[in-house]
Amino acid sequence: MSKKRLFWTLGILVIFISVTASLTLSGNEEEAISVQTVKVERQKIVETVSSTGVIQPETQVKISADVAAKITKLDVKEGDWVEKGRFLIQLDKERYMASVESAEANHRSMLANANLVKENMIRTEKDYMRMKELFDKNLESQAAMDQAYAAYKVEKARYQSNLEQVDQAFASLKQAKDDLSKTTIYAPMAGTISQLNKEVGEIALGSQFQEDVILIISNLNSMEAVVDVDENDIVSVELGDNASIEVDALSDKPFEGVVSEIASSAKIASAGSADQKTEFEVKVRISNAGNKLRPGMTASADVITEVRDKAIVVPIQSVTVRTLDQLKSGIAENDSTSANKYSADKDGFVQVVFVLNDNAVKAVQVETGIQSETHIEILDGLAAGDEIVTGNYRAISQVLENNSKVEVGNNSGDNGSGGNPLAASN
Repeated sequence: MSKKRLFWTLGILVIFISVTASLTLSGNEEEAISVQTVKVERQKIVETVSSTGVIQPETQVKISADVAAKITKLDVKEGDWVEKGRFLIQLDKERYMASVESAEANHRSMLANANLVKENMIRTEKDYMRMKELFDKNLESQAAMDQAYAAYKVEKARYQSNLEQVDQAFASLKQAKDDLSKTTIYAPMAGTISQLNKEVGEIALGSQFQEDVILIISNLNSMEAVVDVDENDIVSVELGDNASIEVDALSDKPFEGVVSEIASSAKIASAGSADQKTEFEVKVRISNAGNKLRPGMTASADVITEVRDKAIVVPIQSVTVRTLDQLKSGIAENDSTSANKYSADKDGFVQVVFVLNDNAVKAVQVETGIQSETHIEILDGLAAGDEIVTGNYRAISQVLENNSKVEVGNNSGDNGSGGNPLAASN
């Protein structure tokens, strides 16, 4: 019994040692990391700048009164079409008619005074000329001639002063007539009454005090999207850039446009607060506006700033960063060539893409160009046909290093391509 028991004990011990050794050897082998890959291809990539804003007519005129008065007649309603020169608004003109009559009377009075002074000037001039003739014949004294000359000069000066008063009175009359004419307002352009702010009986304040818009005339046949572009993106936007526009109220209809105007100075919102934002106003002329767009509708625009037809393109998630120490950790100590092929930026990081090399990966430093919402252009470092790692995200961003063992499993549908590179946005 003791021999049999010893035999079983030795057998169990051998099995235990064998299993332990097997597990130890298995633990020493590097576990392969599961990844997805895709082969690099040349594709079209489009870079855009996204922004939001509102729809407005390209041409619109805000109608305000130039003089303050009560509105006595309003000949239009919102939505009406008006031709250029059509009567729109009548303001109370009684006070301005009285001002014209008063100015006319004052002008007549000034003109009569001037004529009276002119007659006196002519008389004193004749007296002086007769006095001079007598003085030349030694029939009058120097003092008498000087007195006559002085009287003539005084009347001449009075006449000149009265002429200036006549001019002032005429200017006042002209101003009064102009004010009276401004009590009747006509359409300065053909268009639609897109906004009506006042009714008959309300007071028009007059634009000399503040903006007091009575109505707005708009050309609804020519519309534009006015959007705010971030200061970091505005440098990429140029006049003539094409854009696609989405209007919230017409989500089923795509609109196309062209950048027609870029603001020279920035709009700074919420100055002094934590939400301060610097943006530039950009106007995008809509080429297929139709007849459903209305001023004030919310819109978003994707301005196409750059297009590459045949670029080396990879999914954005494939590009990551590593430090020099992280890149060197997977390289043999005697491989100085590979260890020195990376150059870090000012922050100490290297931009890399992991390329499949048999059953392992190597980190390749890349230079990037434009990017869309899903893809990024590679200017240097990769070639068409290279097989790169596109997933999983944790492996790319944290785990992978030079010579990491990988197991490729491309069963994720689009092989990590991340979508259509034409879906572009900044």
